[in-house]
Amino acid sequence: MARGEGAGTGPRKRLPRPVYERELARLQAELVTLQEWVRSAGARLVVVFEGRDAAGKGGTIKRVAEYLNPRVARIVALPAPSERERTQWYFQRYVEHLPAGGEIVLFDRSWYNRAGVERVMGFCTEQERQRFLRQCPVFERLLVEDGLLLRKYWFSISQAEQQRRLRDRIDDPMRRWKLSSVDLESVARWHEYSRARDEMLAATDTPEAPWYLVESEDKRRGRINMIAHLLSTVPYSEVPLPEVRLPGPPASSDYERPPRERYRYVPDRTALL
Repeated sequence: MARGEGAGTGPRKRLPRPVYERELARLQAELVTLQEWVRSAGARLVVVFEGRDAAGKGGTIKRVAEYLNPRVARIVALPAPSERERTQWYFQRYVEHLPAGGEIVLFDRSWYNRAGVERVMGFCTEQERQRFLRQCPVFERLLVEDGLLLRKYWFSISQAEQQRRLRDRIDDPMRRWKLSSVDLESVARWHEYSRARDEMLAATDTPEAPWYLVESEDKRRGRINMIAHLLSTVPYSEVPLPEVRLPGPPASSDYERPPRERYRYVPDRTALL
């Protein structure tokens, strides 16, 4: 991994925005169809998004969830564990966020924190890391055997592209909040993260729960490719929707709206534009 992730396919021209937006709209419509199938069939779908800092996970998750019903599909991005959670079985706090029938869960980072950031930053012991690598395939096999649909994606970028994106965040006051001390430390620990990633894939890329790597040097291509692949791996079908008819306006009554002066209205800021 010394030359960096994302370098294997060589440089590619950025996907033109009109092409990207047209295909994204088509795929998002398919995601809504997938959602309705999940809801109707009582299926359980989990999508794990992992990768380096600034690899494009968050933006992809937003596009996946943009038109989905939040009562069906939800994003799970857990904070650092509490003192109580640190004493639990490691997978315990993730289990409670798994979907019930008819639900989709998108994990913005997941139990794989232990194999990545916790291992590199020293937030877990070597014994805890080794235990995780042994238990994780068993844990995921149990989920899949129980009927849960599990999809795991690793977003891959080069070292130079990661530095460029992090530098853009530093220079942009609107996005600087995305930076953390761990993000900045990841730049200096690139090779350590590479080794951790390789060990994680070797231990947890199983036939029951395989990893899929997303080349995300171009965010647009990465998003399109990931969403298209997800749709191709789920055996969903279109569910007939019930006919909806808008009722006509109510008959006139003796109701009278109170005078406007009784309420406080938001000033018309647009009149000054």
